[in-house]
Amino acid sequence: MKKISVLASLLFAYAAAFAQQSAPVEMADEMRSSGKIYVVIATIVIIFTGLAIYLFSIDRRLKKIEKEK
Repeated sequence: MKKISVLASLLFAYAAAFAQQSAPVEMADEMRSSGKIYVVIATIVIIFTGLAIYLFSIDRRLKKIEKEK
């Protein structure tokens, strides 16, 4: 029963997302034309890469501590 309710809620959210009409985004077009969008994308990529490296290093440390015990 729980799986069915989760599935129904996901399907409802999926249908609601596609029911909205898309309006043109002027800010994105302006940033793309001036080249600033690439700075934003590069910043996001750097942040996510840093987070991934940090999480992998923590995972390695934890595995090392677990093997010692």
